[in-house]
Order: sequence, then structure tokens, then C-alpha cells
Amino acid sequence: MQLKITIDGAARGNPGPAAYAYVISSPAQPDIEESGCLGKATNNVAEYAALVRALERAATLGGDELEINSDSELLVKQMNGQYRVKHPDLRSLYNEARELCRRFKRVSIRHIPREENSRADRLCNVALDGVCKKAGRAPSRVKESSSEAVANRGGAIREEAITCLEAAAKAWARSDGPSAEDVWDQLVSILEEHGGLRPNVRI
Repeated sequence: MQLKITIDGAARGNPGPAAYAYVISSPAQPDIEESGCLGKATNNVAEYAALVRALERAATLGGDELEINSDSELLVKQMNGQYRVKHPDLRSLYNEARELCRRFKRVSIRHIPREENSRADRLCNVALDGVCKKAGRAPSRVKESSSEAVANRGGAIREEAITCLEAAAKAWARSDGPSAEDVWDQLVSILEEHGGLRPNVRI
């Protein structure tokens, strides 16, 4: 049986209160929707949590061919072998997802634009606004203007990038620092987590 799956993970703050969601569609049965809270996590951890939970559910449904869609470019490229996985929190989830994929005859994972993932995104926000909020894990959202959102995102990216580069520079001064590729991967992860990675840009 072929299943079409869309996944999404969200964190308000990075890290911050986080949730996952997925939607599973097949010709043989009604769509399945699920979402839940993760406590405090990063966006990338939430994205991987959504993938792992969707794979676990698909295995119980008897699916053998999966088409998985995600708006996380980082997750898609890591799962497809285009990016390496360095962060330990992501590495454990990545390994779990790879192991689950072996249960199926075929698994394809592709990137879709954020606007095509509105259903799973809505489920994430419902979880954060409802269950997570009642559990005291998620603050109420304050709607920002587009200019405020861009400014805040840019500030967060700069702050995390500077911290990353300063830490690397100090380690290099001791002659025991990370490789340049490792630092680059971290910077790409920062951009992706904050939605600052431009589409169709080769990395």
C-alpha cells in the first residue's frame, strides 16, 4: 500500500516550546492526522520528531511505499545524503528515522514549499496553542508585522552565527577546533532553523 505523508515540526523560540504533526493519506482509508507536544526543543529536532512518529504510524498501517513531504530543506537533504548530520540531538533522531525507513519497500523524501504544507503546519500550531499552552509549555503568540519578523529573525541569525564563529575561533586557537566543514554545517543549520536559507541556493 502506498502512503503519502506530510510532516512538520515547530518551535517557538530556538530552542523553545515545540510540537510535531503529520498527515497520512492513502486511497484505502480516511486521512490520519496527529500532532503533539515535545517540550523544549529546536525547530530541527521537532521536524525530525515528526518524521520518526510518522514512520512509526505508517508501519502500523501496513504501508510499503511512502512518499514523505517536508518543508525542512535541512531534514530532506540530510535524509537523502546531501548533508551530513553533526548535531548529536539530530544524529540520534536521524539514525532512528533511517532504521525505521528500512521497514518499507520504498521511501522517498522530498522538499515542498512551506505554503504547500499548511495542513501539518496548522496542526502544529493547534498543538502549541492548545495542549502545549495548557500544559504551561507554550506562550501566547503575539502577531508581528512583517518588518518586525524580518528584523527579529535577522538579529537571531546574527547572534547565533557570531556565537558559533567565536566558539570555533577559540577552539582553533587551541589547535583542537572543528573542521571548516563542521562550522559551515552549523551555520547552514542556523539559517535553516530561522527560515533564512534562500530557496534554490546551492550549498
